[in-house]
Amino acid sequence: MRATSLNKPIAILLRMLDEAYSHRAWHGTNLRGSLRAVNARQAAWRPAPRRHNIWEEAVHAAYWKYAVWRRLTGEKRGSFALEGSNWFVRPTGPATEAAWRADLALLEDTHRQLRAAVERLSAGELGPAYGGRGVKTTPFDLILGVACHDVYHAGQIQLLKRLQKS
Repeated sequence: MRATSLNKPIAILLRMLDEAYSHRAWHGTNLRGSLRAVNARQAAWRPAPRRHNIWEEAVHAAYWKYAVWRRLTGEKRGSFALEGSNWFVRPTGPATEAAWRADLALLEDTHRQLRAAVERLSAGELGPAYGGRGVKTTPFDLILGVACHDVYHAGQIQLLKRLQKS
């Protein structure tokens, strides 16, 4: 479905997801752009012990795209491609280019699934709030939040890349 044929709130959310992840935006580097040309060695570098690396930032972003997709589609918990949630220690073995590229593909695939789920929504489906532990969140809030999450982690990755050079 083309963005011009979508209702306006969905078109706006798709644009936000796109700009935060892979399309040119005024705010600077998006998430995918921040990962461009990063190799496995760079992705595995830590600024200090027990601090996240670029690789973990990328998989963390994939997980939260999945979490929003799961809420939008009603998919059961535990269906993420990796065991665990939120933060995943990376690399799990040697920092190989193949392992790094596999996790980048996971991020790309998860983004594509999320985007497709948003595209299938109607404006009427953006408002009903989900409940949980006293917090009410709408699908609109989740989609907006995951776009902001991408921009936030793109900035962290840019910072980690600069720290590696210093």
